[in-house]
Amino acid sequence: MDQNAIEATGLRKYYNSTKAVDGISFQVAQGEVFGMLGPNGAGKTTTVEMCEGLRTPDSGQVSVLGLDVTREPEKVKARIGVQLQTTALYPRLTVREILDLFRTFFPGKESHDSDTLMDLMNLREKEKTLTKNLSGGQRQRLSVALALINMPELMFLDEPTTGLDPQARRNMWDVIRDLRKSGTTVFLTTHYMEEAESLCDRVAVVDAGKIIAMDTPRELVNQHFQESAIEFDDKQNLPEVGAFRTLPGVTRTRRDGQHVTLYTTDATSTLGGLSAMAARKAIHFDDLYVRRATLEDVFLKLTGKTLRE
Repeated sequence: MDQNAIEATGLRKYYNSTKAVDGISFQVAQGEVFGMLGPNGAGKTTTVEMCEGLRTPDSGQVSVLGLDVTREPEKVKARIGVQLQTTALYPRLTVREILDLFRTFFPGKESHDSDTLMDLMNLREKEKTLTKNLSGGQRQRLSVALALINMPELMFLDEPTTGLDPQARRNMWDVIRDLRKSGTTVFLTTHYMEEAESLCDRVAVVDAGKIIAMDTPRELVNQHFQESAIEFDDKQNLPEVGAFRTLPGVTRTRRDGQHVTLYTTDATSTLGGLSAMAARKAIHFDDLYVRRATLEDVFLKLTGKTLRE
């Protein structure tokens, strides 16, 4: 049986009285895309940095590709790729020059050539551009290309699509899927729920330094929701959101400005109740639609926050 790509047991990291990571344990199987989700300050970045060997845990153990990260950090770093959310690049080097430079950091190890990486990350047109003159999205794509140079067995991607336009984001998704097909393990953090739901084999939800849920996206939805969601815009803001709780089938309600979400076990009856409210002019709604519950609904239920809070 293949060993896990990552095995973390009882990881803790404290900053004075702040428990950034408070006893986190998880495993990442070889070849899977594993996502870690959490609101800002939940501890996910510190957890990832301990797995990468960039931060030493106060207690607990983490092994990566069968190696103890604390005892053999250099061996680990030679076999992983790391794309940080913000990467400091040599400002006066061109895209090609910095790719060529990074290839020299892995002497004697098979690596991707610069042309292949520029084509993969759609940077060919920018090969002679100084890195200081790249846009935020182009810098993001370059940081992923640099993380791929050493043909890593395990990739750490920290919000890799932040700053990308929708088409570039989809292209990055294809890169991640291709990595998975090639057998590369991917550890992904993201602020986009659709991204996690589309790409990840499993996700861990982190809050207040602890993992509070972990499973496949579909199983997490099945475990926490038997309801459908009805969404609409209430342009008049007439009833308090609590008024909707009396509608048949409604179990939970949420209002974000004019946007209302109702979770219901009986969408047909709830829609009937909404129609009755509209008929007596108790509500005026636009853009109404019914959808199944999603990973974002699960996240909000578990943490009480949206992912970007």
